Amino acid sequence: MILWRRLDLPGHEAAEITQQRNRWNLAGTALFAYRQQPCRLDYEIECDMLWGTRDVMVRGQIGEAPVSLALSRDGEGAWCANGTAQPAVQGCIDIDLGFSPSTNLLPIRRLKLPIGARAQVRAAWVRFPELTLEVLEQSYTRLTELTYKYESAGGEFTRELTVNAHGFVVDYPGVWRDESLAASD
Repeated sequence: MILWRRLDLPGHEAAEITQQRNRWNLAGTALFAYRQQPCRLDYEIECDMLWGTRDVMVRGQIGEAPVSLALSRDGEGAWCANGTAQPAVQGCIDIDLGFSPSTNLLPIRRLKLPIGARAQVRAAWVRFPELTLEVLEQSYTRLTELTYKYESAGGEFTRELTVNAHGFVVDYPGVWRDESLAASD
């Protein structure tokens, strides 16, 4: 389990990973202010044993508006959102929740990159606040045992992510930081 503090907006997020039968489960709650409105987003992501995303549920509120998004990916890589086919993200293995650092864990655990290796990832990105899906091209380069260079938007967005032994990002510069690290500073 982890507790993050949001650095660019007032907010926190807690998440945990569990294994149930032959599935991994990543679940959490993000609480933050967006455009001077309180937001609460609860999410649950079910992955297969190789960390490929299978089902995603996001529920909560953005300001006074209730939101709900149910996503699924079948064995052929086809995605549905609230029961509607999403051909634009066909073949994506990972989900990327645009409001959370938790989903960086999925490709990090799935890829198991050796130090110095780099991999390209096509993620199904849930944009915030719209909660719509689009492809986000990403790359991960493992720099050390616990650091990765993350790039998206064709290299326009780059961060050096520090992770813990479980694969959770503990330092996402300028955006998120593990609250337990803040307590030890």
